[in-house]
Amino acid sequence: MGKWKKFASVFIAGILSIGMMGCTNSGDKKTEDSNSGNSDALTVAIWDTYQEPGLKEIMGDFTKETGIKVKIQVTPWDQYWTMLEAGATGGILPDVFWMHSNQVAKYAKYDLLMDLSDKIDSSEAINLSKFPEELVELYQNEAGKQVAIPKDIDTVALWYNKTAFDEIGLSYPDETWTWDTFRDAAKKLTKEDGSQYGTVINPSSNHETYYNLIYDWNGGIISEDKKTSLWNDPNTIEAMEFVEAIIQDGSMPSYATIAENDSLALFESGKVAMCMFGSWQSDLFNNEYVKANCDVAVLPKKNDKRISIYNGLGWAASADGKNQEASWKLLEYLGTEKAQKKQADLGITMSAYEGASEGFVNKNKNFNLQAYIDMEKDIVIRPYSEDTIVWENMSLETLVKAWTGSTPMADVCKEIATNMNKALEKEQ
Repeated sequence: MGKWKKFASVFIAGILSIGMMGCTNSGDKKTEDSNSGNSDALTVAIWDTYQEPGLKEIMGDFTKETGIKVKIQVTPWDQYWTMLEAGATGGILPDVFWMHSNQVAKYAKYDLLMDLSDKIDSSEAINLSKFPEELVELYQNEAGKQVAIPKDIDTVALWYNKTAFDEIGLSYPDETWTWDTFRDAAKKLTKEDGSQYGTVINPSSNHETYYNLIYDWNGGIISEDKKTSLWNDPNTIEAMEFVEAIIQDGSMPSYATIAENDSLALFESGKVAMCMFGSWQSDLFNNEYVKANCDVAVLPKKNDKRISIYNGLGWAASADGKNQEASWKLLEYLGTEKAQKKQADLGITMSAYEGASEGFVNKNKNFNLQAYIDMEKDIVIRPYSEDTIVWENMSLETLVKAWTGSTPMADVCKEIATNMNKALEKEQ
């Protein structure tokens, strides 16, 4: 059976909804070409309309240097993986495209991604030691071959409504805040008439919210060898019971409200006063209400431990694309310090390259985005395995029982662990 057919035989139905994973801004724009309509141009697939203008400029620089034309295709997040999987099963992937931690193992397992190891070893432009080691390893196959170049890095920080804090004379969040301080502030910021809540934690926003608490509490989601769930670890349960306590305090909107309105909408409308957001949430930088009323700080800490879950996209290329040499040249260029720095300088996103993200902060001076850089001091890679979306979707659905109060959080965590272990067994 060819690799395309093998991939089709293990096709995973269902796509994660927007907000379940990091780096999911997409807007509602349909697939679009830029830079060139030339059919000989490299086809580059991405999902984020916010990043498109800056990437067009970077691709333009590449074209000037090499003469190789580039055609960017933007497909919204909720359609992107359907598009890519259809291309994979049909044997026709884009030349170059974004990869994510939740998907890379599946594509790498069936040899759908270009093996970059020898090319990187002989390149004078690429230095993988300048990228976070865990992020580099994330984009390797089981044989240790590199199948993608790290594109960016994201961390999580705490956004807060200064106006809401000023109204009750509460000091703004800073590096001294603990999670107990956060909980106490959430209570004070919650209004009895329901017009404002202290915070919101959506069960679907694991990366941005409770995963950070779990690792602050010395818990975990998955064992290092990717074989065992840690949802039943006592520290994990204790962290999630802390979230349960905030729910029971009445400091969050009802689950019905949370299910109908994503956290970004609730924060941008002033419905909640504090929310944890990833650095990829570019909508915050341009929202007029947020610019007038809000700012950002580092996350609270637990026993002097302040962890941010982090992730990063990867630039990958089709293993069987018709433009192999040109695709590699583009990946090589995108992994250089020059291109990585320009990505940050244009305000597109934080860069994966060491020391290249200062421009991201300077480009968005309305806010203290230095908080995201500061959160890089103690980071944990986003939990993943070969089929992350299988057990992650299950956990998101199961957690709803704790949010609605129908099942104690400890029991929910143990149920997730049992079902996750069954899913992990199938990966072995």
